[in-house]
Amino acid sequence: MSLSRVENPCFLLFLFVFQAIFILILYQGGPSNVFRGFLDSQQILDYSKTHDVYTNLSLFTQAPNEEAMPYCSAQSPIFVGPLTITFRVLPSERMIIKKNPFVQSGGRYRPPHCLARYKSAILVAYRNQEKYLHHLLYYIHPFLQRQQLSYSIYLIQQVGNGTFNRAKLLNVGVREALKDEDWDCLLLHDVDLVPENDYNLYVCDEYYPKHMASAMDKFQYAIQLAGMKIVRTSPHLGRYKMMDYSEETETQEPWRRPTSRHNTRTTWKDDGMNSLEFKLLSRTKHPLYTNITVDIGYVPPFS
Repeated sequence: MSLSRVENPCFLLFLFVFQAIFILILYQGGPSNVFRGFLDSQQILDYSKTHDVYTNLSLFTQAPNEEAMPYCSAQSPIFVGPLTITFRVLPSERMIIKKNPFVQSGGRYRPPHCLARYKSAILVAYRNQEKYLHHLLYYIHPFLQRQQLSYSIYLIQQVGNGTFNRAKLLNVGVREALKDEDWDCLLLHDVDLVPENDYNLYVCDEYYPKHMASAMDKFQYAIQLAGMKIVRTSPHLGRYKMMDYSEETETQEPWRRPTSRHNTRTTWKDDGMNSLEFKLLSRTKHPLYTNITVDIGYVPPFS
């Protein structure tokens, strides 16, 4: 004796799938939005079709009434996904300033058309890497603006001939940045890495540290992670292009990364926030960033 249509398992499965699709279409606002969302998800990951990082930024214009500005949309309307990143031409500071008219002194930016939902500080440890800094600033400012963030960029510069101590410099940056604003997120950024996808959001996870650079071109986009509890950006979104020190422009002298930084195993107690010792030499607001110059004392070389 055959089962009735209602009792047939295949028919019940078909009915369940049909109902799920129907609910999805209603939730997304119609079938066109569903298909568009699917196509958008494919576009986000298609790195064969990249876009200029300044695409459509001109759509963000000054609101006529700042007091009545709405909150920014949960997702930026100008996201394009994969970005075109190249280091063949060195951008001048004047060019970067001209292309980012809403960036204020000290590298501070607030969306001109809406109230930002997140406030992020970008901290960059730095020493004598001007060429890489120009490339980073050229890309990172529009990248952050595309995400409708309120942000500021801090350059923490080490002076002296001691071994470059990135960890201590970034701890200094955290302390100094928090004097300006109660930031929602503090991002520790390398000067030689540029994000390749504007869907890689520069906002923090609520509970765990967030690893932004999930994949780098230098390592063929293989995942490089330490054994710690973190939240990791999808490797398809967290792609970064690293500046290749062997590919120099004709008019620039190469900067060579120090062969050793510092021995974290022996200095970690002195690098922490509670025991942080340094001498603040200057704090200067430049058009594209805030420069914090510090003397962190003698740092023994890696042994």
